[in-house]
Amino acid sequence: MFTPSRPDVRSFFVEAGRKRRAALPLTPLETIAADWIEAHPEYAADLADAAAARVAVHDGDSGRENPFLHLSMHLSISEQISIDQPAGIRAAILALAGKLGSQHAAQHAVMECLGTMLWESQRGGLPPDGDGYVACVRRLAG
Repeated sequence: MFTPSRPDVRSFFVEAGRKRRAALPLTPLETIAADWIEAHPEYAADLADAAAARVAVHDGDSGRENPFLHLSMHLSISEQISIDQPAGIRAAILALAGKLGSQHAAQHAVMECLGTMLWESQRGGLPPDGDGYVACVRRLAG
């Protein structure tokens, strides 16, 4: 399993954004990341300086969300949709996107379900509950 470090994740997003702005070739994963970066212009300053991004503290005390966590969740959800894993997540998210009117809005709503699933898994020392996650998204889709 690929387990990048915090600096690795931050460098990945900074580099994907830099390559997109410079019109350089991107890997498929960088393309997805760059699309989400473009959808979040409020993170431009966070991604502008690679050295600063690697050491920035995003502890919630500032009242701002962690841009790297947020982008990572978008990337994760996009991958889940592409491979329909956990099973049923693609249909649930597409239904939610239809209800909310956009894939972006749907992903923001899904982040709550994903975050809850991960928190419960870590708290309980259990594997993530994919079925519960999909059920949460289905409830949101109504």
